[in-house]
Amino acid sequence: MSDVPTGLETLDFSFSGGRPAGAFASILVGVVGSGNLEVMLEPAEGIDCAVRVETSARGFGPIWQAVMNDFHTRHPLAGVRISINDMGATPAVVSLRLDQAVAEITGGQP
Repeated sequence: MSDVPTGLETLDFSFSGGRPAGAFASILVGVVGSGNLEVMLEPAEGIDCAVRVETSARGFGPIWQAVMNDFHTRHPLAGVRISINDMGATPAVVSLRLDQAVAEITGGQP
């Protein structure tokens, strides 16, 4: 039995390699609300960047894949788990929130 509420779609992405994010405290940016989302970054074991998206906007998997590919190209992090709770944010807002989260763990360094 899934713990995801009815109506949400769950998407999982994984990216290998990249530069280790190092030690950092878990961080949360954004707020779940109409047309917005929250992003949480947590340290994780290993050399992957794992992303789980829970979204109310069903059927947009290819767009999420493109946004996450772009994010990983710009920020090839390793040893990070990213959780995204989405309520219909546009790709631009998703990218903004991801960039804000990375800026928090890197002190603003790319």
